Amino acid sequence: MKFPCRLDKFLSHLAELPRTKVKAGIKRGFAKVNGETIDSFDFSVQASDEVTWHDKVLSYLGKRYFMLHKPKGYVCANSDELHPTVFELLDEPNLKDFHIAGRLDIDTTGLVIITNDGDWSHQMTSPKHEKFKTYLIETRDPLTEEAVQQLREGVQLHGEKQLTKPAEAEILASYQLRLKIAEGKYHQVKRMLAAVGNKVVELHRESIGLIELDSQLSEGEYRPLKESEIQHN
Repeated sequence: MKFPCRLDKFLSHLAELPRTKVKAGIKRGFAKVNGETIDSFDFSVQASDEVTWHDKVLSYLGKRYFMLHKPKGYVCANSDELHPTVFELLDEPNLKDFHIAGRLDIDTTGLVIITNDGDWSHQMTSPKHEKFKTYLIETRDPLTEEAVQQLREGVQLHGEKQLTKPAEAEILASYQLRLKIAEGKYHQVKRMLAAVGNKVVELHRESIGLIELDSQLSEGEYRPLKESEIQHN
């Protein structure tokens, strides 16, 4: 939301009501700004104003940032007719303005960041900023050093003209790999493993840039980002 802002727009956004219903309420004297009843739809509201609706103060909370431990079975979308979305796991007001910085597939778990700050999320997810995303992978077949070296050097994905950018890859166990990539192509991790003749069985994102999934968060839990996490990315 940008300020100054029309009163009807401000109330519709914060009270989560249709603009027509808000305008009817303004005409009936339900809206006040700094204690004064306002009956003009286009009255200019400033960020510092105290706005009340039916004598309830509506506060604009500004830019917000949340870290979520995504479980399986949830889609990274604002709405979906077939599956629950990650937004259903957040008990926060005015989520209609929020978006996901770095989506995960429905069967992938781990770190998801949800914010209403578009500029910040672009810095987080744009490939040109090369924020490494770290994944923990369980594979169908045993990992070989040869295959992992291919991942490090770049592989040819089906339907792509160029090789993937060099990745950081570490074999943790016969069927377990930690992979860091700075790109975000569609189903990239799964396609990279397919390109070296293997298959992803389980996929979990541990970090985006310098933001690491909080080990205290169980699946489905979330918390606001710390100021240091916001500033460092």
